[in-house]
Amino acid sequence: MASEIEERRMAVADLDIGMFVCRLDRPWEETSYPLQGVELLTEEDLGTIRELCEYVYIDAHRQISMERPTTLTRTRLDESRFDGTIKYADTAPVDEEAPRAREAFNNATAMVDRIFEDVTSGRELSVEHVENAVRPLVASVLRSADAFFWIEGLKGHDSYSYSHAIGCSALAAAFGRHMGFAEDTIISLAAGGLLMDIGKTQLPQSLLQGTGKLTSAQSKKLQSHVARGMKIVEQSGITDQDVLDIVRTHHERMDGSGYPDGLTGDLTPITGRMLAIIDAYDAMISPRPYRAAISRHQALRQIYAGRDTLFQTELVEQFQVCLGVYPTGSLVELSTGEVAVVMAQNQVRRLRPKVVILTDADKQPVNDFRQLDLMNQDEPVKSSKDKKNVARTVTRMIDIVRSLASGDYGINAAELFLH
Repeated sequence: MASEIEERRMAVADLDIGMFVCRLDRPWEETSYPLQGVELLTEEDLGTIRELCEYVYIDAHRQISMERPTTLTRTRLDESRFDGTIKYADTAPVDEEAPRAREAFNNATAMVDRIFEDVTSGRELSVEHVENAVRPLVASVLRSADAFFWIEGLKGHDSYSYSHAIGCSALAAAFGRHMGFAEDTIISLAAGGLLMDIGKTQLPQSLLQGTGKLTSAQSKKLQSHVARGMKIVEQSGITDQDVLDIVRTHHERMDGSGYPDGLTGDLTPITGRMLAIIDAYDAMISPRPYRAAISRHQALRQIYAGRDTLFQTELVEQFQVCLGVYPTGSLVELSTGEVAVVMAQNQVRRLRPKVVILTDADKQPVNDFRQLDLMNQDEPVKSSKDKKNVARTVTRMIDIVRSLASGDYGINAAELFLH
C-alpha cells in the first residue's frame, strides 16, 4: 500500500537538509532528478535545487533523520557498537526500492570517480565526497537487503578499482546490517570498504594490470598500498577508528599469513576481519586481466574453505547466511535448462530465491524477462513420465541445478538487460 503524502509548498530559500522534495515548480523531465523525488542530504543538494527552482513541494511525512555528527571525523572506541542488538527488516520490496537503489548506485559511481580523480591528481581526499557516496548506499541497503545488489549486478564500471570499491562498500553495509550493528557503524564499515584500496591510486597501472607472476620486489610494492592508503586517509582528516582499522588490516589473515603486520586471530580488529572476507569475495567474482571471474556461489565456497586459517570461522558462517546460498545478482541454471539471475532471497528457503528468467531452455535470450519465485511456484513443470519411465503425468518444482559465472554460455546479464 502506498504511503500517504502530505505536500507542503516551500520557497527554496527555506529548504533544509533532511527534507524530501516530492514536486518541483517545473516538470521533472526538464531536470536531471529522478521522477520519484529527491532527498536533500548535503549543502550541495540545497545549492543545486536553489539554482534550479523558486519553490518546491516537500513531503512532510518523509523527513530524513539527520541527527548525526559527521561519522568519519570522530573517534569511537566503544566496543558495544558490535553487540548486534538491532533487528533489521526490509521496509520496501525489491521492485519498489530498485529506482532508489539505482540512484544510490549512480551516485556512488559518480562520487568514487571524483574521489579517485582527486587522489590520483594529488589533491586531498574529500571526506564529504566519501560521506555523500556511502550514505545513500547504506540507506538503500537498510531498506532492502537485495535491491542494491540486484542493480549493481546489472551495471558495471570500466575500472575494476571503482567497481571493487562500490561492491565492497555495499557488501560491508549488508554484512553490518545482518550483524545488527547501528547505522553509524554500518556507515563506517561502508566507508572503509570504499577506501580500503585507495592506496592503489599511487601505484602504476602496469603493476595493477599485470598478468604474469609478480617478482618479490613487485609484491612488496603492491603491498605498500596499505601504508599509502593509511596516509591518504589520515591526511584527509578522517579519524573514524573503524575506517582506519579497515584500511590498515583488511589484508591480515587469521593464521598470520597476511600483511603488512602478520597479525593473528583477534589481534586484527573485527572490522578488518569482516572486510578481509568481503575483499576476497568481491575480488573472486570480478574479472581480472590474469583470470576470469568465478560465480558468487563458488566464491562463497572458497571463502568457506579458508575458515580458521585465512578467515574467522564465525564471521565466514555469518557472511554466508547474510548473502544466501545463491547471492542476489548470481547467474544460475535451472532444472528446466533456462538461465536466470537471482533477484531476491527467500529467508525461509535459501535454496529457493526469487529469480528473473533470461533465456529459454536452449540458452537463447528471451524477449520478455519473467520473474519466478522458486519457493512459491504457480505453475510447476509437468512431465509425461516418472522415474520408472511410466507414461503418466507428474509435476515437479523448478530447482537451481548450478551456479554460473558471468560469461558462461556466452550470457552476460547486464548486457541482456541493457540491450
